[in-house]
Amino acid sequence: MGNSLSNIEAEDIYWMRQALRNAYDGNAVAGGSPIGCVIARDGAIIGEGYNEVELRCDPTAHAEIVAMRRAGEYLRCSEFRGATLYSTLQPCGMCSMASIWAKIGRIVYGAGRGDVHNMYFEDRHMNTIDFVRDAYRDDLSLRGGVLAEECAALYFRPGADIPQDQQFNR
Repeated sequence: MGNSLSNIEAEDIYWMRQALRNAYDGNAVAGGSPIGCVIARDGAIIGEGYNEVELRCDPTAHAEIVAMRRAGEYLRCSEFRGATLYSTLQPCGMCSMASIWAKIGRIVYGAGRGDVHNMYFEDRHMNTIDFVRDAYRDDLSLRGGVLAEECAALYFRPGADIPQDQQFNR
């Protein structure tokens, strides 16, 4: 029994695989990008998506925001109590704050800041963990590193030599 996963770990892996599926879909669409997200509650997906920033010419269309918009439409409300947000990449500050406002109960991500090139995050090193800690919500938890290697493989690695004009968020 030493190798068995807890129910929560197994559930996190299951839903992260769904987020990875969305990331692969985003990578295959012109204007999409390989950041995937799923919001699950009570064993079902209530919202999902991939990064559509370039597709929609909308700087707020991150995978997490797309999934929250779909969850809101599906549930006909703006609060997702009891839901878990699964993202293939550690959520940025905007997505973390939106998760807090949406009353999401857990944030689970795959690749973290240290697993990918720094162009994926803000220059000032704002961190999801800081937002969650400072939210003064005792009902929000954060877990990183679920299928981290598989998720990180979707992105440029730390220190990759990418020409400045091909870097975004800089």
